[in-house]
Amino acid sequence: MTQDPQEVLQRVFGHAAFREGQEAVVRTVAEGGDAVVLFPTGRGKSLCYQVPALCREGVAVIVSPLIALMRDQVEALRQAGVPAAALNSTLDQAGAAKVRDDMRGGRLKLVYVTPERLTGERFLDFLSGCRIALFAIDEAHCVSSWGHDFRPEYGMLGMLAERFPGVPRMALTATADPMTREDLRHRLALSHAPVFSSSFDRPNIAYAVAEKDNARQQLLAFLKRHKGASGIVYCLSRKKVEETAAWLSGQGVRSLPYHAGLDRSVRDANQDAFLKEENLCLVATIAFGMGIDKPDVRYVAHLDLPSSVEAYYQETGRAGRDGLPSQAWMAYGMADLVMRRKMIDEGNAPDAVKRVERGKLNALLGIAETAGCRRQAILAHFGEAHPGSCGNCDNCLSPAATYDGTVDAQKALSAIVRTGQRYGGGHVVDVLRGKATEKARRAGHDKLPTFGVGKDMDERGWNSVIRQLTVMGAIEVDHAEHGALKAGPEARAILRGERAVQLRKDRAMRASDVTRSLRASVAAAEVDPSDAPLFESLRSERMRLARAQGVAPYMVFPDAALREMARLRPRDRDAFAALPGVGEAKLARYGEAFLAVVAGADAVAA
Repeated sequence: MTQDPQEVLQRVFGHAAFREGQEAVVRTVAEGGDAVVLFPTGRGKSLCYQVPALCREGVAVIVSPLIALMRDQVEALRQAGVPAAALNSTLDQAGAAKVRDDMRGGRLKLVYVTPERLTGERFLDFLSGCRIALFAIDEAHCVSSWGHDFRPEYGMLGMLAERFPGVPRMALTATADPMTREDLRHRLALSHAPVFSSSFDRPNIAYAVAEKDNARQQLLAFLKRHKGASGIVYCLSRKKVEETAAWLSGQGVRSLPYHAGLDRSVRDANQDAFLKEENLCLVATIAFGMGIDKPDVRYVAHLDLPSSVEAYYQETGRAGRDGLPSQAWMAYGMADLVMRRKMIDEGNAPDAVKRVERGKLNALLGIAETAGCRRQAILAHFGEAHPGSCGNCDNCLSPAATYDGTVDAQKALSAIVRTGQRYGGGHVVDVLRGKATEKARRAGHDKLPTFGVGKDMDERGWNSVIRQLTVMGAIEVDHAEHGALKAGPEARAILRGERAVQLRKDRAMRASDVTRSLRASVAAAEVDPSDAPLFESLRSERMRLARAQGVAPYMVFPDAALREMARLRPRDRDAFAALPGVGEAKLARYGEAFLAVVAGADAVAA
């Protein structure tokens, strides 16, 4: 280690202290150790490899799955005065040769590459002739076939341990359930590495879910509360993306489409507009967003059900990366469920993977239908306990109607136990409703005391009960046993009558209810009225500087930094340097311009 991490953090990135969990990772890797990093989006994963890269001798090789993400990361580093580059298909032969020469000559500190390039034999031979500071595998959940963004090429990266012994290796991800975490550690040969994790909670994001009832109008009601803000609307199909973007534009919401089927030039232009402009709604499929660093996305809306809790968490996590209040809204209906299940059943994945996918879909449905705190349910999926009553989700701000579902819960759990905890939800519901199917007769389940005890509730109702009990921990889904339902840790107390169970009764929520329930969190995002004029002047100056360089405004400074400028009103270079996010390079590049804006505001006030 040639430099102290704390000094690098202050001098280069302008931060006086590390965020929770960062320093332990940074020092471990800077001193030559490996690490697995599980931090939520917005918690500063990038600094966990950027700071050690600057502390160690040689060039850090960063594995990234998307060219757009590489471009953003490289530009942000260059803005901070760090020599960085990306080696990908956008470079011509001369450009690629220059990057390689700069790597070999020690003129670069970080280089971003795709897993496909890194695993190529010629590139590996080239790296053998370079001094490598570390390898960082970003979006590491892509290595796991159990994950939601599986990339087969990631699976070859485990060979780095043998090929480059003694070089620190890191795996970083924001979305990995326990199964995916263990899989990626094994595949990347990092089973020995310490795991650094922080809370997956994003307290600045407000969550709300509505059952579909004229989804477009529900969406419009939600977006009307975000005038002047940037956000993302996710749709399942390309056709729906284009139709929704056109419809929103007709309703006065500035919108652009994004999906993999668009002409590359159109797709790139629309993404560029979203990153560099303000007050724009991007309507997209999941082809958009992995690793997008735009910090001031104020909302993410889903018009269709995502595929899993991991996908939902990652997509909603693109809101509020700057830590300011933001919102995640989702509308779903039975048609979404049918479509998602059809996609799983008709897919080409092995049966074992399909079973996992069904289980993950059911877990997301449980979160959508829970009567309790949605944040508690989301975090439970990632193995993290939360006390509930978060005060920043629709169920906490505007509690759903519930009923005493203890007896229904006991019936469901009894059916699971009496059938041997070997069957999926479909068969359990058939037993509860007294359907004498061939499977039930063959297993003798039509003779059980629980056969038919739930005739008074339809299939949809029992499925909701089972999903809610799954979220509570009373039922577990065993993916290794064909999705069999098993009694969970909370089941015994419920069956013995020692614990009462409240279940959701009213599943529907109108758009107006969602609007009302989240109103407080939006108000909290507004700038103090006394600072607002200066804040807008600073934003204008930021836009001018960004356009002059052809970069996104947040590359200059994010909104959070401008709010601090407006609040603290620095009058000299020392005061400006003390602002969070102002390192040496940004002080030299932007200090005079922003100080002039503050001075102008002071003159007007005088």
